[in-house]
Amino acid sequence: MITVNAVEKVFVELSVVIGRSKMPINQLLKMGRGAVIELDSHQDDEIWIVANNIPIARGEIIVQQDKIAVQITEKISNAQSIR
Repeated sequence: MITVNAVEKVFVELSVVIGRSKMPINQLLKMGRGAVIELDSHQDDEIWIVANNIPIARGEIIVQQDKIAVQITEKISNAQSIR
């Protein structure tokens, strides 16, 4: 049986990948605050939800008024995430 105290000590880093870009490191270092990086994705493309660098779900960005959210559209099984 897992106690609540044990669960409180588990750390998970969640990331939402909305796109990717390649550029030389020297170009990245020259960028200042507010710089825009063009991504290889479009507004309606699926995004990836990643936990500790392992894909766990796919989703889409939802914008309502001044709030942005992620809606999960598909859970990825362990077997799929290893591929």
